[in-house]
Amino acid sequence: MAFSPIDTPRLRVRTFVPEDCPAVYAYRSDAAVSHYLGVGVHTEEQTREFVTRNAGEEARALALVLRAEDRLIGHLVFHPWFAPRTYEIGWALHPAYQGRGYAAEGARALLRYSFETLKLHRVIATCQPENTASYRVMEKIGLRQEGLFRQCLARPDGTWWDECFFALLEEEWRSTEAPANPRPERRGWRA
Repeated sequence: MAFSPIDTPRLRVRTFVPEDCPAVYAYRSDAAVSHYLGVGVHTEEQTREFVTRNAGEEARALALVLRAEDRLIGHLVFHPWFAPRTYEIGWALHPAYQGRGYAAEGARALLRYSFETLKLHRVIATCQPENTASYRVMEKIGLRQEGLFRQCLARPDGTWWDECFFALLEEEWRSTEAPANPRPERRGWRA
């Protein structure tokens, strides 16, 4: 997927470049951040592989950068899902930048790009029920919970995780993007 950077008031969403490795390693090597990513804490080599894999046409994640400082603070998962015209989104941020609305701001930008530029039908996201911060981001950006898959993800320690499934349809997104106070449609009645 060829991807042109997207700017929001505070952020830039862009593809990764090799120079991003130290900033990515700073949060991917953090056990608290990696806990819900399902892949464990990254080594420096794994981080280089992640950045390289997501720097090209087959990227499945995008860099999330603070525009004012040109500082990489995390990434947004963004890739086709198995159904046609459907993508999955997600997020991971350095702990110093969590809780400030950056994940929601970046994800909203990707939703707009998904429905206006890519003309997608549906965007999905998942998280574990215990991951309340991610759960809140999904609700904040307008996704609705469609289901709970019980014990569907095997963990390396032999335990199983439940997974919440969220989605947003293009028609739902369009209805939330309508003007705040649209003029009422009049059908044969007088005010």
